[in-house]
Order: sequence, then structure tokens, then C-alpha cells
Amino acid sequence: METEVKSPGQLIKALLKERGWEQKLLAHILDIDEGDVSRLINDRKEVDAPLALLLEEVFMVPAECFMELQKSFDLAKARIIAQPDPKRATRAQLFGGLPVSEMIKRGWIFASDLKDERVEPELSRFFGANRIEDIEVLPHAAKKTEVNVDATPSQLAWLYRVRQVASGMMTPRYSSASLEAAIQKLNSLRVSAEAIAKVPRILMEAGIRFVIVEALPGSKIDGVCFWLDEQKPVIGMTLRFDRIDNFWFVLRHECEHVRLGHGRTEVMLDVDMEGQRSVQKEEVEANTAAAEFCVPQKMLHAFIARKAPFYHEHDILGFAKTIGVHPGLVAGQLRRHMGRYDLFGNHVVKVRSKITPNAFVDGWGNVAPVD
Repeated sequence: METEVKSPGQLIKALLKERGWEQKLLAHILDIDEGDVSRLINDRKEVDAPLALLLEEVFMVPAECFMELQKSFDLAKARIIAQPDPKRATRAQLFGGLPVSEMIKRGWIFASDLKDERVEPELSRFFGANRIEDIEVLPHAAKKTEVNVDATPSQLAWLYRVRQVASGMMTPRYSSASLEAAIQKLNSLRVSAEAIAKVPRILMEAGIRFVIVEALPGSKIDGVCFWLDEQKPVIGMTLRFDRIDNFWFVLRHECEHVRLGHGRTEVMLDVDMEGQRSVQKEEVEANTAAAEFCVPQKMLHAFIARKAPFYHEHDILGFAKTIGVHPGLVAGQLRRHMGRYDLFGNHVVKVRSKITPNAFVDGWGNVAPVD
């Protein structure tokens, strides 16, 4: 058939012409009203599957051909009728990436549920955007926070919450000397899980805004370091692993970022620190300082050389007492060294309940006050 057809009606009309048939004849063959044939030819009657099979028998044209033309014709009509909404794709990206329901539950945005008309303006407010199209988690948004990793929407949402909480805090002026003094004070706290309660005040007195925000599901964030106005350092933590060894390692890691001035121009977002071994220079430096803080590494390696592959309870307790740290820090460093996080679980005690009463906390049922 030479003539290009774009609808099932055009195809039927062409086939009738090719055979020299009148509509009345086709109506007789199909055992339908002549009016129905007229409607078919003028595309006012749809060719469904049973009719397509009848036409296949009559014209020796595959039923699929009629069905494909009908589908294409219906879609073309729908495109003409449909009202395009340029925001629809934006909403799909936004709601598909952000854990909006969790943000509502946490009190980060004020809405009753996803259908609440306040959700979109509230998301714009949360991310500091004038329009929903400008929210940073969208690929086309012009404003982007410089982050040291490719952050997911959930991770960016967590980061924005830390920034919100930290922005409302008041601390003395920060100096490198105040941080060095704070690190020395933190050294003395490593011997006891209960002593962790003093951490927030020590950091606050050093001019560091310390914030604990519960991680969003699947975000795998451990901590973050960034600066407000390049003068006010912020350390955020999730405590997603409620263990004494993880707490001290992540905290000292973030303190090292602050000490070296990391995070002033690029947010140092630390993700899945136990699952990955970073080669980024800043992260290697922070990891080295954190490991040394938990257990002096030369002493750890000497201990491993003497005791491996069997580490008895009295060995861990004795070594911890010798270097003046909680046994959980020794256990944690051994676990990291061996890649065996199932060992020494009795030493890696929980600490969240020790620190949260004295810290700025958002999560676990608490909503931090934010302007």
C-alpha cells in the first residue's frame, strides 16, 4: 500500500478503495451497521482487539497493525487534549528522591501528609529556595552546595537540617588555639563512656557548633564538617552506629577537618565511613588523626604483633588501661584492622543516651528549635 496511513480509519478506507468495495459491503461482511463502518473510517469508533481480528480475516492484514495504529492515534489525540504541566517532572524528581514523608514526620516541614498543599512551599522554605524548581536536590537547580561527595537528596536534606540547627546556636569566637585546647580535654574523656556527656560543652566553649541529627533512612551519613560565614565551624553527627568506638572516631575525624580548615569552601560530608576506605587527601588526613586519637597506632600495631591472632579478654582490658582509654576503643580499632565487626561486642558500649541530654539534638522524637 503506497499511501501512508496514520489511523485505523485511514487504513480501512484505503483497503476498501484498493478492493473497490463500498462501506455497505464491509458492513454486510462484518455483520455490523453501515453507520458503524462510517464511524470506523472516520476514526470515531475505536478498533478493539475482537474487531481487529475480524478485519484481519477480511483484509488479510495482521490484527496487530490495526491495534498499533489505534494506539498511536489515541496517543496523538491525547497529546492534543492534554494540558502540559512543566512542574510535573520537577515534582517527580523531588518527591521521588526526597523522603518527604519522613521530613513531615520529623517536623522539618509543616504539613499533614504528601497531599497537603503546604508541602511544596514548605520544601522551598526548608531548602531556602524562592521556587520549588530551584531546590538544590533537583539536577537543574542553579544553586548548588559544594560537597566533597556526590550527595543524594536524602543526604542533602540531612545537611540542610544540620545547617538550620547550627545557624541558631550561639558560641564563643573560634580559634585554632581553642580547638587544640578542646582536643586535649577530649583526650581525657576517652577512658569512660559516661564522660562523653561533657563533649558538647567542650566543643561549644571552643567555638564549634556541635549538632546531632538523626540520619534519614538509607542516607548512611556518619558526620559532616562545614563553616558558617567561613568563621564558624560546624560539626554534625548522626550516631547511626551507637557505639563508643564509632562516636570517638567520627568526632575526632570531624575535629581534624576543622583543625585543618577543611569544609570552608567545600562541605566535608562523611558517608559510610566503616564501609569505605577513602583515598581523598582530606579524608585520609582526618582518618589518620581519628585512629591515632582512639588508640596510638604504633602501640596498637605492637599489641597486634604480640597477640594476633588471638585477643583474650584480659589482653584487651590490660592494653586499654595501659594507654588510658575505654576498652571499647581498643576493640573498635581491632575490629577495623581485622574487618571483623562481629567481634568484641561486649566492649563497644552504647553512648547515645550519654550525650544527647547535653547536646543540640534533632531526631529520636526530638525536634530541635529552628527559626
